Amino acid sequence: MSYIDEYMKWLNSPVVDEETKGELKALEGNDDEIRLRFSGMMNFGTAGLREVMRAGMNGMNVYTVRYATQGLADLIRNCGEDVGGGVTISYDSRNNSRRFAEESAGVLAANGIHVNIFDELRPTPELSFALRETGSIAGINITASHNTKEYNGYKVYWSDGAQLPPEHAAQVSASMERNDIFDDVMTMGFEEGIEKGLITVIGRDIDEKYMSKVLEQSVGGKYVEKAADDFTIIYTPFHGTGYKLVPEVLKRLGMKHVLTVSEQMVIDGDFPTVKSPNPEYIEGFHLAVDMARKNNVDLIIGTDPDGDRCGIVVRNGDDYETLTGNQIGVLLLNYLITARREQGTLPENAAAVKSIVSTTMANEICNANGIEIFETLTGFKYIGEKIKEFQASGDHTFLFGFEESNGYLAGTYARDKDAVVASMLIAEMGCMYKLRGMSLYQGMQELYEKYGYFKEGVVSVPFTGLGAREKMSSIMDGLRSDPPEKLCLKVDRIRDYKTGEIRDLRDGSVSSTGLPESNVLFYDLEGGCSMIVRPSGTEPKVKLYIMTKGKDGREAEELFEKIKTEGMKRLS
Repeated sequence: MSYIDEYMKWLNSPVVDEETKGELKALEGNDDEIRLRFSGMMNFGTAGLREVMRAGMNGMNVYTVRYATQGLADLIRNCGEDVGGGVTISYDSRNNSRRFAEESAGVLAANGIHVNIFDELRPTPELSFALRETGSIAGINITASHNTKEYNGYKVYWSDGAQLPPEHAAQVSASMERNDIFDDVMTMGFEEGIEKGLITVIGRDIDEKYMSKVLEQSVGGKYVEKAADDFTIIYTPFHGTGYKLVPEVLKRLGMKHVLTVSEQMVIDGDFPTVKSPNPEYIEGFHLAVDMARKNNVDLIIGTDPDGDRCGIVVRNGDDYETLTGNQIGVLLLNYLITARREQGTLPENAAAVKSIVSTTMANEICNANGIEIFETLTGFKYIGEKIKEFQASGDHTFLFGFEESNGYLAGTYARDKDAVVASMLIAEMGCMYKLRGMSLYQGMQELYEKYGYFKEGVVSVPFTGLGAREKMSSIMDGLRSDPPEKLCLKVDRIRDYKTGEIRDLRDGSVSSTGLPESNVLFYDLEGGCSMIVRPSGTEPKVKLYIMTKGKDGREAEELFEKIKTEGMKRLS
């Protein structure tokens, strides 16, 4: 069926509501926009769906949400596993998130699958925890993480609390390809589902159990007790799900001075105080920084709208500046090792896990402390899989996992990154450094002096309009057919995670990556530097990751800029 036929199908369908039809009628004569929206369905990857909210197959709306949920229902009914616990659903603060959650619940109920749905917005990691707590076969989270207000998304989890494994995602995709978006989707009203006992609303009881598990991960009670009188934190949820649980956990931890950014404590899917609700960047912290200067604040913590990513702004003399996701990761890793060793609670077989695009400074810290470190593909579900492996074999005890994109987890109660536990650990870590007369900024400089100077960063190259995915594929094909031997520095090895091969250009040897297939090219450069090229699975852009190491900060920065320039040439 052509894109015009698909467009007319939606316009003429008795299932489509009049508001949506009005949006579509307004597109008459705009062939490019019609083609964009109806040339194909959004790709259902292992992370689910994520797109701009708009009518059409290539947009987040009630019809594509129902369509995906029917695919999930087909998977659940045919998977051969116990589905008695049903499906648990949560959602964030975005526009339409509650509506999409209720629509998903209605489709599952119509398929005879029981649903637990949270009474209001909740952090993503609480869903991961709730899945195993309720014995659910799967979970749905309506969120677009830290994307701008135009976006929404649909993440699917499996019974282990981690995101849907690739083989199950493929089955959902196959089901969607077989089904008609209107005729083959079963629906039921949300209230009808509640009346029939197919939908159960959950809430506070799960909160208490979840917060209890978060607080069990605390290792710095003695630091908090000694420093809390003189340590002040500002917290902002960026209008999102952390607004209730993060301040509560910090209070229960023993923090006495926690200020909040009142404007950003308001739940609002338009995110009116920020251009993007992304705690990786200092721009969103402008209100918090103004408050910090007036109140002599030690630390600012921010969490993204779905409460799984955490960013911080730290004091540097009289100024405030953000730390990167990698810097926060190595600070937390070093802190957990140090505090647990002091307490005598560091397991002999302790292990840390990070993604391949996260800083190799973590490897240096682990090696120096006798901690084994494992690397996974990008996506916290792979870290979740490692936790599952450790628990099954008993060979290692999970200590900490992180990704450079500000995702952190300590403990095994969840299988996804958790900004609530990260906020707690950062707060008590700040207290530890306070007792030493240091800020977290100074703590980071201390680690550089001990382990070497590292610089990491990521550049996103967007591709817009028709053929965006094809352009991205062409770039990756070109890099594989004509591999670079030099990217400012000599290329020592090329790891191709799509073919599963590592080619050593120094001796010609070939070995296995040992990781699942993924469309990622990793260039190991001389001197401990590297460059990684990875197309995004949810957005039309290619990400360029650069990691450098130098004898001092200046050399690391200069190498970073040179490799970045070479890399951008390859993507142009």
